[in-house]
Amino acid sequence: MIDKIAKTQYPIDDLLRQRWSPLAFSTQTVEPDKLRSILEAASWAASSFNEQPWSFIVATSDNKVEFERLLSILAQGNQEWAQYAPVLMLSVAKLHFERNGNENRHAFHDVGAAAATLAIQATALGLFIHQMAGFDVAKAKEIYGIPEGYEPVAAIALGYLGDPQTLSDKLQQREMSPRTRKPLETFVFSGGWNQPSPLVNRS
Repeated sequence: MIDKIAKTQYPIDDLLRQRWSPLAFSTQTVEPDKLRSILEAASWAASSFNEQPWSFIVATSDNKVEFERLLSILAQGNQEWAQYAPVLMLSVAKLHFERNGNENRHAFHDVGAAAATLAIQATALGLFIHQMAGFDVAKAKEIYGIPEGYEPVAAIALGYLGDPQTLSDKLQQREMSPRTRKPLETFVFSGGWNQPSPLVNRS
């Protein structure tokens, strides 16, 4: 198994350090109880006014027709590796508040929070997700009948880690490359935009 545990500036929980987005997935089936637990975790994310503006379209590889439908909306480069994941999903945001019909400016943020919670629960169960921006939004709306007022956000592959040797040379390079993050001092500010925060040790 590839060691992709995050090397952090400051201590964080091990689940967060272990979470990453693989390209090589095993075809091993994700147990239904685990999948339900992962989706349950997503439902407990925070959201503006507790509107919970997220929906998930889910396709598993044991239903070939539905799996191929969801796979078909992915960009070709993502289909290359995502076809081996046993679960594909599409997250969808509800764009207006149920309570008053006003635009929910935070809908995408809240769907992202649900996906992050989903990812952490998956990690706790020995599973991994890879979220994708590369998919055909118009095709997704058409084949799933997604109504006006809702917007597809991200495609998601879910499963157990697979063998990187099954990937193309180009994808293997991506899979094996070290994980990197911007240092805190580049995005944590105090007193104004781009003013360094005293919370961050710059020594």
